[in-house]
Amino acid sequence: MKKIVIYPGTFDPITFGHLDVIQRASELFDVVIVSVLENTAKRPLFTKDERVEMIKESIKGMNNVEVDVFDGLLVDYAKRKNAIAIIRGLRAVSDFEYEFQMALMNRKISNGITTVFLMPHEKYTYLNSTIVRELARLKSNVMDFVPTFVAEKLREKFS
Repeated sequence: MKKIVIYPGTFDPITFGHLDVIQRASELFDVVIVSVLENTAKRPLFTKDERVEMIKESIKGMNNVEVDVFDGLLVDYAKRKNAIAIIRGLRAVSDFEYEFQMALMNRKISNGITTVFLMPHEKYTYLNSTIVRELARLKSNVMDFVPTFVAEKLREKFS
């Protein structure tokens, strides 16, 4: 039986930190499903389709990684996908409290799904999509933070 993991997020846009987590998850699990969600608390810059396109372009060569979209309850989605785990990235201690609460709630709702916390490489611990969007909006170079294809999409959005 394949070990399937879900890596959910808004990925608005995907960064090298996200890709680092995806790469490591792909070494631990048979299938990684990068799942783009619509977070009602956030107003994304990119549409779901644009985010999916950027992720697909960014993960070329990662043969056991898929991209999907979903809305609704994450654990229900994970069950539909036959996932055994959910990957969550932790950059700093400040991420932990929220992610810990979510992991406990997900376990309460669905005991069969485990949350696995992965930290990105330390060179990405300061990096998040909000910072990248703001840098791009201010016409700063974001090539150190996102793949070239994503940097081009950001440049188009803010031109």
